[in-house]
Amino acid sequence: MSVLESPPPSLEARIHGLLPGLSPAQVRVAHEVLRDPAAVASSTIGELAARCGTSLPSVTRFCLALGLSGYAELRLALAAESGRSSTSWERGTGAEVGPDDSLGEVLRTLLRADARALEDTVAEIDVTALGEAVRTISNARRIDLYAVSGSACVAEDLRLRLHRIGRGASSWSDVHNALTSAALLGVGDVAVGISHSGETIEVLEPLQRAGRQGARTVAITNYPRSPLARAADIVLLTAARDVTFRTGGLSGRHAQMLVLDALYIGVAQRDYTLSEQAFDATAEAVSTHRTRRPG
Repeated sequence: MSVLESPPPSLEARIHGLLPGLSPAQVRVAHEVLRDPAAVASSTIGELAARCGTSLPSVTRFCLALGLSGYAELRLALAAESGRSSTSWERGTGAEVGPDDSLGEVLRTLLRADARALEDTVAEIDVTALGEAVRTISNARRIDLYAVSGSACVAEDLRLRLHRIGRGASSWSDVHNALTSAALLGVGDVAVGISHSGETIEVLEPLQRAGRQGARTVAITNYPRSPLARAADIVLLTAARDVTFRTGGLSGRHAQMLVLDALYIGVAQRDYTLSEQAFDATAEAVSTHRTRRPG
């Protein structure tokens, strides 16, 4: 199936992405839906509200937060997704690693989780926003990348990739350096903040500062209602789930790399000839530092 034919993002991925921004009552509804989607699909709204210790309006608001028209559409969506899989969401995504799991089982768990994250990210991402981000980076006078911890690795990878095609960028993982750089940005520049949670202050503050200076801002995060997403002009969403001992940015690293790869290739495509020339020149420059295979 091509990217253009990708299925819509799973309901499970959308729920996980919205969890940090939901009210406590809505969170209880979300957890019940995630725990037993088949049971919710066969329950009335009153039965679900009673099980969650909440009100009917709270259930309805949860449905609206998911972009659904109401509880009837939620039940239909759950029934449809249950029909596509004979396993529960938890087992299907392989989110948990048990203490007695073999290394082979751990590998299969990671494969399921990462494959699901990539599929859901492709389905979740707004291609129009992705195109806007590509154009913004292509036309930018200066490019700043803000990220810390695990996300800093993918930011540095993007910086190096852009450098290979003649698009100089700066990657900042120290908040003091990031803020001083952001203070010098302005109209015609772009700042990209990368944070799985979207709540990392060291990423949020420089992105906000860059925006106040007039730069265009891009957020790459797993959570659409996060502070980072709310602060950015353009939001690109990943859709990764945490796996046992692999929380936060680590669980979303592959999904982040997928989005950043798409950004890099999109930028290269916009000036294909110059990108190709720059790539060939940089490849030739390091060619003498590769061992040659015997003939």
